[in-house]
Amino acid sequence: MNLRDFSFLTDENIHPAVVADLRARGCDVLDVREAGLRGAEDVALLQLAYSTNRVVLTHDRDFGGLSIARLEPLVGIVFLRPGHINPRFTIDTLNVLFGESLSIEPPFFVVAKRNNRAVTIRVRHL
Repeated sequence: MNLRDFSFLTDENIHPAVVADLRARGCDVLDVREAGLRGAEDVALLQLAYSTNRVVLTHDRDFGGLSIARLEPLVGIVFLRPGHINPRFTIDTLNVLFGESLSIEPPFFVVAKRNNRAVTIRVRHL
């Protein structure tokens, strides 16, 4: 599957403009803030994402460690670095990520690290 074929759970640190952009692309997105889950524990969000067959989209590195350390089942995690920047920066990173011909099968962990215009993508199948 290509990354854009998955449904997403956007963490509370993903800007609403990024959520809107994903939906404009036709992505199925469940946003933590909109769902009233702001402040929910990361484990609960991982469980929700898994039970609804969604990939967690986040700027929070804790999800990867948590999923591995606790052996939480998951569909996937996309960790966007750096985070908490202008949403345009994140959207541009997603443009690169979705433009790649990544063949991904769950469970997986994707790190997209952007440095100015260059985006480094690492995929780890779990």
